[in-house]
Amino acid sequence: MKRLLIWLVAPLLFYQPRLADAQGNDVGIMGGASNYSGDLQPSNYTFFESHPAFSFMYWRELNGHVNLRTGISFGQISADDRYNPKLSTRIRNLSFHSNITEIQFGVEYHFINMYTHRFSPYIFAGLAIFHFNPTTVDTNGRRVALQPLSTEGEGLAAYPGQHPYNLIQVDIPLGGGLSYAATSNLTVGIEIGLRKTFTDYLDDASTIYVDKTALLAAKGPEAVELAFRTNELPGYQATPYPAAGTPRASSRYKDFYYFTQLSIAYRLPEGKNHSHITTATGLEGAERAVRCPPNAKKK
Repeated sequence: MKRLLIWLVAPLLFYQPRLADAQGNDVGIMGGASNYSGDLQPSNYTFFESHPAFSFMYWRELNGHVNLRTGISFGQISADDRYNPKLSTRIRNLSFHSNITEIQFGVEYHFINMYTHRFSPYIFAGLAIFHFNPTTVDTNGRRVALQPLSTEGEGLAAYPGQHPYNLIQVDIPLGGGLSYAATSNLTVGIEIGLRKTFTDYLDDASTIYVDKTALLAAKGPEAVELAFRTNELPGYQATPYPAAGTPRASSRYKDFYYFTQLSIAYRLPEGKNHSHITTATGLEGAERAVRCPPNAKKK
């Protein structure tokens, strides 16, 4: 039985074609889930409160191990204190939701040569620009953008050290996956990609409660209501607004978001560069291979 399994599986993983053309171009789509980790979601990795995410991707193959990659991704992130196991966090009662739009550029490294094998694990890293916009639902059921309200005193004259955060930021995509060349022109895979950001405001929570009077004067009653939401909970209606400087969140670590996606990529035609191949099994006459080593000669 073991020998039978080896004979069945080995051709899928170690099929070894050779072809004259090289450096292919692939386009594809990725789909799966997006999530985040931060002050309202302390777990480093979870599918709780995940949302649909998808990407449109382009890969430029440099050799059997290295691809350049670029793409645009769309996702959503959210969290709610009411799901936190800690009572002290639950009664904070903050929540947020944000759409994410990202453009990424990077390099992908395959540990197994994709010219000679169908299957390979890989890692990637790069640089990305993304847009986010944290919102929440107020007591009237309206969705409200949080950044203009300066809930932690960002941009207020009374808090010169609290600078407004930008909704367009840079991040570093890092991750890895598994890639499998299902046919000569079609590759499928699975990928987990973390985004190391340089902001602690994906969730609009980072530092302290600011002075209620200063916030009210600068941004109005809605900013005060959404900065402190404990008194919306049953049994806590009489809880007073915290004194200025009381911790609201922790700025010790920056927030990050991540995608967990399945991928499918299609090899673009190479024009006149198609040629016959000779495989490890001796079959001839196919027009495409799994990958195409740059120095292979026609058989």
